[in-house]
Amino acid sequence: MSAQLNLYENLADELGTLIAGRVFAPGDRLPSIRHLSQQKRLSISTVMQALRLLEDRGLIDARPQAGFYVRHRARTMAEAAPAERLDAPGYVGISNLLMKVLKANESPGIVQLGSAWPPDELLPVRRIQKAIATVARRQPAMLSRETCVDGNETNFTRQVIRRSLDWGRIDPAEIVITNSCTEAISLCLRAVAKPGDTIAIESATYFVILQLIESLGMKALEIPTDPRTGLSLDALELALREGLVDACLFIPNANNPLGTIMPEQNKKRLAALLSEHDVPLIEDDVFGDLCFTADRPWPIKAYDTSGNVMLCSSFSKAITPAARVGYVAGGKFAERLAFLKMVSSGTTSHFFQAVLSEFFVGSSYDIQLRKMRRALVQRIAQMSDAILRYFPEDCSVSEPQGGLVLWIRMPEGVDALALHEGAMRKGIAIMPGPLFSASGKFGNYMRLNCGNAWSPGIEGAVKSLGELVYRAGERT
Repeated sequence: MSAQLNLYENLADELGTLIAGRVFAPGDRLPSIRHLSQQKRLSISTVMQALRLLEDRGLIDARPQAGFYVRHRARTMAEAAPAERLDAPGYVGISNLLMKVLKANESPGIVQLGSAWPPDELLPVRRIQKAIATVARRQPAMLSRETCVDGNETNFTRQVIRRSLDWGRIDPAEIVITNSCTEAISLCLRAVAKPGDTIAIESATYFVILQLIESLGMKALEIPTDPRTGLSLDALELALREGLVDACLFIPNANNPLGTIMPEQNKKRLAALLSEHDVPLIEDDVFGDLCFTADRPWPIKAYDTSGNVMLCSSFSKAITPAARVGYVAGGKFAERLAFLKMVSSGTTSHFFQAVLSEFFVGSSYDIQLRKMRRALVQRIAQMSDAILRYFPEDCSVSEPQGGLVLWIRMPEGVDALALHEGAMRKGIAIMPGPLFSASGKFGNYMRLNCGNAWSPGIEGAVKSLGELVYRAGERT
């Protein structure tokens, strides 16, 4: 029975990733049951079970006498117009507003559609508990001693390298273990830029990136981003030619908040551009393992031949945020990064590095990723469909290829910050769009977390948000 279950679930997962990657776009007809049976060498009943599972996940619809079709989702965002000019770089000033919003969003009893954290039921808590007990029993000295010199636990470094083997091989000497991906990014900014320097970022981008740039007294240059293909390389090339950029900080795999994956040819071109202009890139790859494509997308680091790319990540989104273990593969900046790490926060917990290493033994991590991807594809589809039902017709949403958030454009004139206040009065947390821009753009956008299991409470919150958007639109 378990073998049969694995067969139909595996087929459903495979088709689901093809749908998420738009190999099968909304409205497309899936291959026939007979064709899938012959192609995959599975029984008709197994294929039918897989297709019913995709129906349950909200990804396809059955049409009598016609077959199975990819379900149409909420209205999606149009492609961005080409950028003919760039805004001037500017200092960032979002921290006060951001801290106010984050504090409000953590109020008790709130329906959490704001913070982009996976819920507890998707995290492997029991397996982590088991790994903690194993390490504590086998290596009790780790609970009482730390070193101030060597910050890397050998087994954990080995696991980071193993995870990179699909696209290349990271030199162990490049790796610096950090307290989260956020610390990795902060160290990289300090290693390659100084106060007053300009950092090229995507528009929109994750608000913590903006906070870090602000805290270090640097400027941000917003590069236009397409809702399907990500960063505009033409706009970046213009900025590089004009000498406006001292360093870049991008999220090419599952951008937060858009969920886009930069096409591979764009990644190659970007790596070549930065090498040509000798400009360093800080690559945030924290959601790279949670992309919905059939194969894990390669980072830009895979195409770097100059040592200019610093790859930053962690396992907090897929395993446990409590460990606070991240890393950076620092290229030619590794030695500088190691020094900055030592004088900033000492070493990262060797105990939790060992715990994660223990978790990676066998196939636990791959099983966990399959579980999370399957759940997130379904939950994003459910949120998209709810927005289609409850929001005004002139709203549109992103089509995430990874991660756990949706980026929503509301009608012109709707104030996302005012909407946040109205949502809080109804006990609903959201993230307003201006927090994802250095210059306060995206005033009529918001980001919603889709990680929570679908429930009447979540659906009710989305319906209430739709009513608020309707009323806000009527006042404009």
